[in-house]
Amino acid sequence: MNSDDLELFAHVAKAGSISRAAMELGANQSTVSRRIGMLETELGVRLFRRSGRGVWLTEHGEQLLGYATTLERTLLEARNAMRHTVGLGPARFCIAAQPTIARIMFGSLGHTLKAHYPHTRVRFIEGLASHILGWLADGEVDLAIMYVPEYPGAMQFDPLLSEQVCLVTPPDFPQPEGPVDVSALATVPLILPSTHHGLRVLVETIAARHGFTPDIALECDGSISITKRLVLAHCGCTVLPSASVIEEVAAKRLKCYPLQNPVIKRDVALAWPQNRVMPDGLWDVAHLIREQAEQLVSHGAWPGTTLHAATGAQDARRRFPAS
Repeated sequence: MNSDDLELFAHVAKAGSISRAAMELGANQSTVSRRIGMLETELGVRLFRRSGRGVWLTEHGEQLLGYATTLERTLLEARNAMRHTVGLGPARFCIAAQPTIARIMFGSLGHTLKAHYPHTRVRFIEGLASHILGWLADGEVDLAIMYVPEYPGAMQFDPLLSEQVCLVTPPDFPQPEGPVDVSALATVPLILPSTHHGLRVLVETIAARHGFTPDIALECDGSISITKRLVLAHCGCTVLPSASVIEEVAAKRLKCYPLQNPVIKRDVALAWPQNRVMPDGLWDVAHLIREQAEQLVSHGAWPGTTLHAATGAQDARRRFPAS
């Protein structure tokens, strides 16, 4: 027995006639009669008494009609509730980002999401790339805004922008003004994360291509703010996106030198697990994130960046499957 069976049964009960119910439903009378007979056989009771003038409910039929009416009311309430909430967005949503991206995006993005989804509980998480990839895989995070790692694992990425990477030094570090050739990193004492983090992998890849071993003064797996404090304390220099040190460079507490030959960039992208059915409204949220990134870049709030072209709507929706 299923909801279709109960709906048919209730329709026959209200019509008082199998032939009338079949006419109202646009069905064959013999088909309706057969389905009622199958339902009675399954339940092991008679639901209708039959005569030449129609049908009427037995005691068991009256009892089943109560259940059928309750189910019909529940389905109607569910349908109305879904129609009422369409466009309101998901009940809750969790977005993660790496520290630099979180600092730049979370404030304005929070206002944008709450304006579009006032009834949605929005949660932001800041973390390192390795943590975020784990959260995505475990389902704790719905969507991430992060630098594309060298080894993305079972994640998919939709690029938002490319961000230039720079050498960051104390203000009195003996370095000529202007861009720095990447080969010059061979002689710079660096403060970098350990090997499983993106910037360390990036620097070691550059070093391997240019035939030198990076001079690691310190390893720091804490936040970028701690790395910057270590540079301020003259414990070494580091490699970071220019957006990470906007305030410090403006205050002349740090210096920032773009890397060149080649220009070193990192892609910032939306990330989500492969082959996972996403919550309703994910495409709309992803579109808002892309719009927010574009606004930040165009207004100069995200320096040293180049926007990627937006994905075509059909391709993007295919990559963000609906639940």
